[in-house]
Amino acid sequence: MKKIFNEFKEFISRGNVIDLAVGVIMGSAFTAIVTSLVNDIFMPVIGLIFGGIDFTSLRIVLSPATETAEEAALCYGNFIQNVVNFLLVAAVIFLIVKLINKLRKKKEEAPAPAPAEPSEEVLLLREIRDELKNK
Repeated sequence: MKKIFNEFKEFISRGNVIDLAVGVIMGSAFTAIVTSLVNDIFMPVIGLIFGGIDFTSLRIVLSPATETAEEAALCYGNFIQNVVNFLLVAAVIFLIVKLINKLRKKKEEAPAPAPAEPSEEVLLLREIRDELKNK
């Protein structure tokens, strides 16, 4: 039992697990932002472009509501909304990853600083050393 606990402790303390947990939490928070962006900003504009349509209300009624049964409908407007939401999330993630890769590439390509010129003392010591070797 103690061995399993130690293995589990080692597994949890790895950076990859913690990074993954942080990524999942940040992804959940980011999803709320993107969903609001899509629902509150983009979809009303897209609906206006298409003649004032509210996509979430688009549906095909298969069976109207009765006193004993609820309406049966295919809500394809919600599907359109979710597809647009997915595409926007994918586009934003793509742009963020592209930006991060660009920043990493710049950091890797940064030229190493040129070595500083040796001081006069170092040059003099090198001359003395070379003279001593020649004798």
